[in-house]
Amino acid sequence: MTMWVFGYGSLLWNPGFDVAEAARGTLPGWARSFCMRSIHHRGSEAEPGLVLALDAAADASCDGVALRVKPGTEDKTLAYLRERELISSAYLEKTLHVDLLSGTRVEAVTYVIDPEHVQYCGGLPLEEQAQIIAHAHGGRGANSEYLYNTAQHLAEMGVADPDLDWLSRRVAAILA
Repeated sequence: MTMWVFGYGSLLWNPGFDVAEAARGTLPGWARSFCMRSIHHRGSEAEPGLVLALDAAADASCDGVALRVKPGTEDKTLAYLRERELISSAYLEKTLHVDLLSGTRVEAVTYVIDPEHVQYCGGLPLEEQAQIIAHAHGGRGANSEYLYNTAQHLAEMGVADPDLDWLSRRVAAILA
């Protein structure tokens, strides 16, 4: 069976597994936002950063990329993703329907936020998000780098995300 993974944040620019195909797609019913405190990859327990997560929202949709896993590497890929994405149990692993631009619908492994988890922080004002992102660092580097890479890759894909664009400009101004 073909395995797909939906990328909407760092998986856009750093999947970390063998990708056989990448196709732009939309995930209905979910909104991308900086709603998860990062205590490992882009921040620390003492000074958490913020990472993107998908928050359930009936009237929303999230544009991203569906990544088809190279055949024969499904088990290895799933183990890798679980180690990477489920490090603190703030994400939930779900298999969700993604609508590809081609008109095809695929089922994709998708990591969404657990709104009951202590790291959930939905609804933070953009200015507060910018201040956190500008100053946080974690095991995978600066929180600002994560923001810039994600915003750049979305722009290259032709995906508009006004909040990420605003955050990119604001964080750059804070760091200047």
